This record gives sequence, structure tokens and C-alpha cells, in this order.
Amino acid sequence: MADTLKEILLDSSRRPAVVTDLENLVDQEVSDKSGVSGAVIKTGFAAVKKIKPGIIGAAVDGLLDEFTGTLEPFYADFKAKGGGDFGAYLSGRGDEAADALLTVTDARAEKSSRDAIKKVYAKLRPNGKKNVEEALPRLGQLIDKHAATA
Repeated sequence: MADTLKEILLDSSRRPAVVTDLENLVDQEVSDKSGVSGAVIKTGFAAVKKIKPGIIGAAVDGLLDEFTGTLEPFYADFKAKGGGDFGAYLSGRGDEAADALLTVTDARAEKSSRDAIKKVYAKLRPNGKKNVEEALPRLGQLIDKHAATA
């Protein structure tokens, strides 16, 4: 059984399934949004997908190594404390985990040469932390699923 997120998520035999699952997670999280802020997220998400079809999967794949590295200390601590439900663990450290993940996307958005992407990201970013925190249980469950087969 794999002990690190790198072994679990980045293994070349599992990576395509991980990327697909993460893309589905993003779709589910966006779909679950409601209200005015949900409408903004859904509109921004649709705009990004329209600008470049396939961009979500490509973005997930392109960010996976950095996200994995960012989450590795959380996963090591989770394992050291006996494991269990990584989604619950991440939720319990939601503020810190969300900030860590957002440092990756903030840096990537800042480096982007696409003004449209920067504009959409800037519009979505104010609620980014809340949205990432809400996604942590599903993210942890997804990681648990892949850890079970690693």
C-alpha cells in the first residue's frame, strides 16, 4: 500500500483515473452551488469551459503535481494520527488546507498569459476559500478511494 500522496495520485498507471475523478469532483462542486454566488461560479465555470474546451481536465492534470505536494504534509499528519477519513481530516483543518491549495491556483493565475482566464479567476477568487473548504470532504474521499487501490 502506498504511503504518500505522490505514490497514490501521481503514479502513471493511476494518474488518468485520478484526473478524471478530480474533474468530476469539480463538476459536482460547481453543480451544487446555489444562490447569487453559485450563479457567478456557474457562469464563470461555463465561460472557462467555453474559452477552451477540455481546459478543466488539462488544468487539473497540470496542477495535480503542485496540489499533491501542497497536500502531502496534511496526508503525512493524517497517516501519523492513524488514518481513517481523509475528507473529515481535511475538513477539520479546512482553513489551513484551503489556504494551501489556493496558493497553487493563485500563483498559476498570476503567471497566466490569458487575460480572459485571469479575469474569470479574479471574479471567482473572493469566494475561493469558502468553495475550496466546501470541496474538502469530497477531495478527501477521492484520495481515500485511490489510496485503497494504491
